[in-house]
Amino acid sequence: MRPKTAYHDGLGDLFAEHADTSPYNAWIDRPALLDLAGEMTGRRILDVGCGAGHHAAGFLARGAEVVGVDGSAALLRHTRARLGEGVELRLHDLEQPLDFLADTSFDDVVCALMLHHITHRSELLSELRRVLRPGGRLLLSTTHPTADWLHFGGSYHSSEWVDLNLGRSGASIHYQRATMEVLLRELLGAGFVLDKLVEPRPGSGLRDIDPERYERLSTAPTLLALRLVKPGS
Repeated sequence: MRPKTAYHDGLGDLFAEHADTSPYNAWIDRPALLDLAGEMTGRRILDVGCGAGHHAAGFLARGAEVVGVDGSAALLRHTRARLGEGVELRLHDLEQPLDFLADTSFDDVVCALMLHHITHRSELLSELRRVLRPGGRLLLSTTHPTADWLHFGGSYHSSEWVDLNLGRSGASIHYQRATMEVLLRELLGAGFVLDKLVEPRPGSGLRDIDPERYERLSTAPTLLALRLVKPGS
């Protein structure tokens, strides 16, 4: 059975295309996580929910070694095309343990815009902590709780599963809303220490492409980006 949390077939192809140019992906999420990552030369990175490989490409360009994991064969095809044959990729249901990865085998884990798709989040976070070396970092992005509240309405404290349209495509992605309190409780409860939290705004280059969207995305919250650390030395 294919993972319910992955983007399969045509949806995977559509998301790969969408992520190329969407301001949320190209001008907010990827720059924010690259900024949190800093120097990457020689670091071994696990990209969990690697999607079409956009983040992995950025880390490789900074000298990292990357292992990509995703539940979608369609997206992994895009990742392979983007990264070439020299990168290890694995098709895997992220609702299941990462039992093919050894303990303390990564310097960093990247979890970009995917945790909110997962039902068994505490189990996944436990696995991510396991594969990180002591002092290793979890670089994570997710939807901003306030942005979800403003878009979907209802109670800010809602934990409902929602469907968000992908632009004007008619397709949508399915994920669970969470408050800031719930998100931090889950992350800290998994044994991570919060190092930095940012509410990223779009890069200034978007202003030259789409001034109206740049202004709108600069004045309202969209995403959260966090850098957490596994304690130890």
